[in-house]
Amino acid sequence: MQKVPLILLPGTLCDERLWESLKLSDLADVKVCDVSKADTIEGMAKSVLKEAPDRFALAGLSLGGIISLEIMRIAPERVLKLALLDTNPYPPQPEQISGWERLIEMADNGLFLDITHNHLLPVLIHPDRRNDEALVSTIIEMAEKVGKAGYINQLKAVMTRSDQRPILSSIECPTMILTGKEDVVCPVHMSEFLQENIREARLEIVNHSGHLSTLEQPEKVSALLRAWLWNEYAL
Repeated sequence: MQKVPLILLPGTLCDERLWESLKLSDLADVKVCDVSKADTIEGMAKSVLKEAPDRFALAGLSLGGIISLEIMRIAPERVLKLALLDTNPYPPQPEQISGWERLIEMADNGLFLDITHNHLLPVLIHPDRRNDEALVSTIIEMAEKVGKAGYINQLKAVMTRSDQRPILSSIECPTMILTGKEDVVCPVHMSEFLQENIREARLEIVNHSGHLSTLEQPEKVSALLRAWLWNEYAL
């Protein structure tokens, strides 16, 4: 069987380590794209499309899912199948924008490293995993690699993103929606909305997982992504 070309898009303050525990390399030619260089969702989507093959499977988590939906707006004919993990299709709310503006101010005032430790970790992962040193270290190391400038780009992008709900009914490729059951950043109802409004979508809810499902439950998520790649892909 020929391998599927697969583009993976990480979330905010995440890099390729978000995906590296997944067992996909025997089924897919995997490329993880950097989503920290542009400061708009459209700019991020266009940079991914420049790197991607002519046709590919596409999976994104959180910010990566938002960028994936933008790709479905710009170039749906290039996407063979779609996976949206822990993703929010709604436009930003005023209180979210105010919060992100405060985080940008913190980052600009020398408190970038404090943001992940004290503001993001408490909501990113399942409460039972907050003392998991290996998991926490991975999250912090990813944030440090993305860095202040990349993080500010990502915040500016989500602050100015458009409402992606109108795109959903136009998506025709096979789609998997996946979410951690205990995700408080993108709660389950957001994934249910995606599943209800994308024609060929199915919903998978991963128990005992918060927002970073690929890191918190890599075996379960890997199995679901393998099924998504194997069962519905055809050259």
